[in-house]
Amino acid sequence: MSINSYGWDEYFEHEWKQICAERMFRGRIVADYGQMLRVASEEGDILVSRSVRKADKDMQIAVGDWVALEYVAENQLPCIRSVFNRKTKFSRAAAGIEVKEQVVAANADTVFLIQSLNRDFNMKRLERYMIAAWESGALPVVVLTKADCCDDVADKVAIVYNTVPGVDVYAISSITGEGIEGIRKYLAPGKTVTLLGSSGVGKSTLINTLAGKELFKTQEIREDDSRGRHTTTHRELLLLPGGGLIMDTPGMRALSLWEADTGMEIMFGDVEELVELCRFHDCKHENEPGCAVREALSTGKLEMGRWERWLKLQKELAHIEAKKEGKLRLQEKQWGKQIAKLQKQLGKHKG
Repeated sequence: MSINSYGWDEYFEHEWKQICAERMFRGRIVADYGQMLRVASEEGDILVSRSVRKADKDMQIAVGDWVALEYVAENQLPCIRSVFNRKTKFSRAAAGIEVKEQVVAANADTVFLIQSLNRDFNMKRLERYMIAAWESGALPVVVLTKADCCDDVADKVAIVYNTVPGVDVYAISSITGEGIEGIRKYLAPGKTVTLLGSSGVGKSTLINTLAGKELFKTQEIREDDSRGRHTTTHRELLLLPGGGLIMDTPGMRALSLWEADTGMEIMFGDVEELVELCRFHDCKHENEPGCAVREALSTGKLEMGRWERWLKLQKELAHIEAKKEGKLRLQEKQWGKQIAKLQKQLGKHKG
């Protein structure tokens, strides 16, 4: 198998030269089964353990990552020796009490942000996905599925263009074929597209349509909620007949942002510019004199709903940052105790 088919290029060739060693070989993670990963390599598809040996042991591994592998013993699975630096990374804050990053997809060239035109048309959610997509470094594209189930496609496409100006938007139907040819251009040989969206928006059906065959089993749409019944349970990177790569991901009920500096600047640049124009740098945008935000709201230059969404996202990001700082302080405290303990033991040994 040629690794070029899986997206190997000059960037990863340069990375390989920095880490390659005798007996190592290259591969790309194409499926995540929990403790086991499937890797497409020059030796074919192989299974490896999730654990990483040596320097990159703390790095989270994700589908789409390129890794250096090595057989450490005969008749055993190879182990991952190193994870290549990524070109792009789509992340979110992991669900649960512990504050940590969850890498959803690595090294994607394009991100298809998918919403359906029946029950999953939500601009607040799209803004959130778009922020994370811009932050990832990949090119975001909005794909509106189930156009055959919608009577006002043009109106909804216009709403999306107004919400995310400058981003390509496609209304498609995997049933009628509408719009499918328009999105094939992103699936050039060696290029990776990641599909992101809620459960039931038609991601698996779209993959089957693009592949020209049933790679995932799907069922008819339920009449009570207009959702498909198939649910992807793991992340998987698939090589399509035309040479492009497409990554299916489980539907996300919620997307909590992990980092958003670039994404917020692109999506809410007008709001952040107004904030900078306020007379006082610590302006609360309430009753302070010279508040550019309040003036823009009063004149209609800034829509109240947009301002409120920006505020909500800022509070969420501030909460995540506070949790990160708290975790870092806890780690530093633990390290300090370990160092003090070691110094005490060394002192006793010298004495």
